[in-house]
Amino acid sequence: MGNIRRSRGYAFEHTLVQKLNRGPWHARRLGGSSTGLPDIVAVNNIDSILLTIEAKSGTSDILYVPQDQLERCMVIRDMFGVYSTRHIILAFKFMNKKRFRRKNKTVYESRKLLEYYKIADSVADANRGDLPIIKCTYDGKTYALNNNKTISLDLPSYSMPFQKAAPISAMQGTTLKNPV
Repeated sequence: MGNIRRSRGYAFEHTLVQKLNRGPWHARRLGGSSTGLPDIVAVNNIDSILLTIEAKSGTSDILYVPQDQLERCMVIRDMFGVYSTRHIILAFKFMNKKRFRRKNKTVYESRKLLEYYKIADSVADANRGDLPIIKCTYDGKTYALNNNKTISLDLPSYSMPFQKAAPISAMQGTTLKNPV
């Protein structure tokens, strides 16, 4: 099971890097947890933008970003102060098959594939000494888990450079950055 999860995560990271390496953007997969670095770093040197990205994908209804992974994004973001715009992006991909257990068997159910891109700067900056675990649900809602408490977060959405800009009516509650 671990190899399936790892390969799914690698595939999501690889796809994000490919999509980001277009136009003025340059992105690299850094190896994630084994290196103590974010999953992906992307820069746009023309517009002076740096993105540190932690990517999560899965077949459940909830995906988590542990404190140490949020912290390593924060360290890299803060290291490159020369960029005028710097963000910690949490990328969540909910696969089109939901996995669950029924009568001691693993069962898959079809569902819509969903991806969310959230800006986590406010969480990192407000909780420097005691970072929470970030939880994202299939419906795109985010929560902070800290000291056995779950607090609702309203992390703004980030429009990735490869995403087409949505119509204004579809962008309620969404923060658009760098629409293509």
